[in-house]
Amino acid sequence: MKRVLAVGATVAVVLALTPTSAQAAATTLYVATNGSDSNAGTLAAPLKTIQKAVGLVAAGGTIAIRGGTFTLTSNITIAKSGTSSAPITMTNYQGEHVVIDGEPLPYTPGAVGSTIPSGQRGAIHMSASYWKLIGLEIVHGPYAIYCDGCGNNTFDRLATHDNYETGFQLQGSSAGNLIVNLDSYNNRDPRKNGESADGLGIKQGSGSGNVVRGARLWNNADDGFDAWEFTSPITIQSSLAYGNGYNRWNIPNYSGDGNGFKLGGSDGTGPAAAHSLSNSMAWGNSANGFTDNGNTGTIVIDRSTAYHNVKTGFDVDGGSRSRLTANLAVGNHTAVALGSSTASGNSWNIGGSWPLQSTDPSTITGPRTASGSIPPSNYLVPANGAAVGAKI
Repeated sequence: MKRVLAVGATVAVVLALTPTSAQAAATTLYVATNGSDSNAGTLAAPLKTIQKAVGLVAAGGTIAIRGGTFTLTSNITIAKSGTSSAPITMTNYQGEHVVIDGEPLPYTPGAVGSTIPSGQRGAIHMSASYWKLIGLEIVHGPYAIYCDGCGNNTFDRLATHDNYETGFQLQGSSAGNLIVNLDSYNNRDPRKNGESADGLGIKQGSGSGNVVRGARLWNNADDGFDAWEFTSPITIQSSLAYGNGYNRWNIPNYSGDGNGFKLGGSDGTGPAAAHSLSNSMAWGNSANGFTDNGNTGTIVIDRSTAYHNVKTGFDVDGGSRSRLTANLAVGNHTAVALGSSTASGNSWNIGGSWPLQSTDPSTITGPRTASGSIPPSNYLVPANGAAVGAKI
């Protein structure tokens, strides 16, 4: 677009390189490491920073990020929302490898015992609705994604690893979010001696309709998944949590919990949140595979597998009235701690030995499929063909 300015007898033609917000609503803004924030944001003349694109984009727009590493000097803050009919998309361009590196940010790591100010939490700090974040890798941040007060967003094919707090944390008043095909691993927190950094946390808040599907959460300092003090039901489907709770970083006074899926809890009597978990696996964690952690609600765990966890496969005696159906527990210190919960059709109800078709996790933990899903395998599937436990 051109603007013509008359100065005396001189006419100057000025190129307006930056799109207006009205243009941004209906367009794609491109970002590249070799771009400039004075550019128009086109494919030929991309912007340089993701934050500049966030400031320009409007409902219905797309931010397409070219491959490369974007090293942050301040975190990416997303405070504006799209709409239900015109969400905003932030995606890697045509499958290119995009890395967002938060290493230079404050609190990477914070001093032992310090508190991260709210606005500094996350390489991506988000308080918005109707966004789609797709195909991004976020590393070395004070949290990778910190989403407080977020609704109706989709987080698709993200990798959050080697951060200095939880890889992905959703909290506050947050409803209707879909987290699909997340890989979150090697996150740790020297600041809190390992007791806080999970792969994925949906915690300290409320909001219905949050769904986790196809997540892999491994080798995190604290837990794979944590629903601490989240008072509304969360649905977890076809997800994996393994190798959590071990001190791989030589953190002093280590206090990581090491559960695969921690399904609630609080400092007092846990909130009665009726979380639902199905077709998921927890193995090789330093504590329990699945635990209610003091949640007093009716948790439903169906067709899931706990394998070789150091403590209990299914630990639901913390006050919940959980319902466990057709689950498989093999090789844990204890198969189940039931308390007031009920169980039917599980491996321990049926009895006998439970040989497995495969104990090699290399396929299920290997590269994802082209669509982003976990590759299918017979890992931990009963050799007898019984419809017990998970099959991914």
